[in-house]
Amino acid sequence: MRIRLLIAMLVAAALLLPHVQPWLKTPFIMALANGLAVLGAIILIRAGQVSFGSAMFACIAGYAATFAARLWQWDALALIAVGTTAGALLGALVGLFMVRYRGIFFGMLNLAFSMVLFSIIVKFSRITNGTDGLRLPRPTIAGMQLERDVYESVLLVLAVGAAVLCGWLVQRYFRSSAGQTLAAIKTNETRLEYLGISPKRVFWVGYVIAAALCGLGGSLFALTQGLVTPEMGYWVRSAEIVFIAILGGAGHALGAFLGAFVFEFAKLYLAAYIQGAWQMALGIVLLVIIFAAPAGLFGLFARYLPGARANATSPITKGARP
Repeated sequence: MRIRLLIAMLVAAALLLPHVQPWLKTPFIMALANGLAVLGAIILIRAGQVSFGSAMFACIAGYAATFAARLWQWDALALIAVGTTAGALLGALVGLFMVRYRGIFFGMLNLAFSMVLFSIIVKFSRITNGTDGLRLPRPTIAGMQLERDVYESVLLVLAVGAAVLCGWLVQRYFRSSAGQTLAAIKTNETRLEYLGISPKRVFWVGYVIAAALCGLGGSLFALTQGLVTPEMGYWVRSAEIVFIAILGGAGHALGAFLGAFVFEFAKLYLAAYIQGAWQMALGIVLLVIIFAAPAGLFGLFARYLPGARANATSPITKGARP
């Protein structure tokens, strides 16, 4: 029950604080968009796999939404659906290859696919405008043309709603038979085959769900920023997603958003006050979290939340000793 109260408090803060301090709207939406992408990474981590190419699904979603907005002037809700679908479709295609691999091969092949997409976007500059990217004209929302401030407020509500709904669905997925089967890929994949269950099919479904979540996050990111560039799919963005998953903790869907908010605001303030070394400062933060709290930020909260401790152990650092 207390974890629900914590979630309710976080949702209230995400909706109310930006109205007290309007400059918080954009960082909050960006953090929620990143959190949705991290949810996808956590699904793969549940299967014991770490992807260094998750950002490619956010990137293709951003470009799909931008092209739809520029060519057909679609509504923001339709653009979000287009971006999410594009991410899921690319995940379904790439997943046909990726489900055959595990461990470092899985991580590196995802990285290879993401860099191929990055190169294609850069090379086809006549269509994509190369490294300068494409501007996404501000679309209508539910048929209404809104001013920038109101537009961001509505996007914030949409992002919070998407985060709550997707977080709840992912947590339900983890507890379902399909989610438990996905987790079994990490522990004993051979036993699944003996039971007549195809690990590749189970993993493919999880991979597509993860890609769709990354696509949803990428769509919100593009709508908020109003600009898409190839850097959305660069390997550094994928590394950030893994960073946030470790920071927040992969034991619960809430960890994705805790890590995303801490990362977003740490980057914001560190870049302002330590301009030349903010990446190093973030690296130190990650090292501290790994050694002091292997289960991530959610693991720290779970110590004080009855019923949450069983989920607190991170699949990445489970069993690890400093």
